[in-house]
Amino acid sequence: MTAIRSVVIPVADLGAAKAVYTALYGDPHTDEAYYVGYSVDGFEVGLNPHGDAAEGPVVFTDVDDLDAVRTRLLAAGAVERSAPREVAPGVRVCTLSDPNGNAFGLRG
Repeated sequence: MTAIRSVVIPVADLGAAKAVYTALYGDPHTDEAYYVGYSVDGFEVGLNPHGDAAEGPVVFTDVDDLDAVRTRLLAAGAVERSAPREVAPGVRVCTLSDPNGNAFGLRG
């Protein structure tokens, strides 16, 4: 399965951003110092206080086999920005960019 199911937004002031997104989407399902997440009709909108604001929001595509898809994309010319890492039990992510420098992520 391949599906776009989330976007993660880098924020410098998590509290201020949380106030705005809570007013828009309601209470977050995850409210931690390292991540605040909202479910918007099954689509994840996350706030990341450790993200790179210059990179902007990163759209994550859910994949069944993160390692295989990552390898295929790197062979096709994608550039790795962050190696696969576990962000929750059983959930790994990585960030790549296309040849034009546009960031995108994989979640598996």
